[in-house]
Amino acid sequence: MLLLLLALLSAVTNVKVFSRCELAHVLQEARLDGYGGYSLVSWLCMAFCESTFNTAAQSINVDSSTNYGIFLISSSQLWCTDDRSPSDNGCRVACRDLLSSNITDDIICAKNIVRNPQGMNAWEGWAMHCKGRDLSEWVEGCDL
Repeated sequence: MLLLLLALLSAVTNVKVFSRCELAHVLQEARLDGYGGYSLVSWLCMAFCESTFNTAAQSINVDSSTNYGIFLISSSQLWCTDDRSPSDNGCRVACRDLLSSNITDDIICAKNIVRNPQGMNAWEGWAMHCKGRDLSEWVEGCDL
């Protein structure tokens, strides 16, 4: 019983919900500003629309596949692999690893995704809410 409780506590403490400016700094340090032709504000807007900056975010698609992590990376779109919908695992990562507070693997995978012809259009949230809009407010007051 104690082991189960400790396991649950470690899972809960491994989750992080970033503030807007905190994530802006992390993404800037990861050199996402300009990566694939997308500005830092595009990356921030996409992450917010997909997960509200929550590293443990998950969503289930109509085809029963699941999206994972701060960027809601899809298991059905060949990017990560899980038990329910095996994929080609283009990012070479287990989907569950995209749910931790360390978003290094999420960033590496997102970089792989935007290098594809779809670019950031791979994320429906970005295409619907961020693409073609003035996104300058996403970094206001962030002291970048």
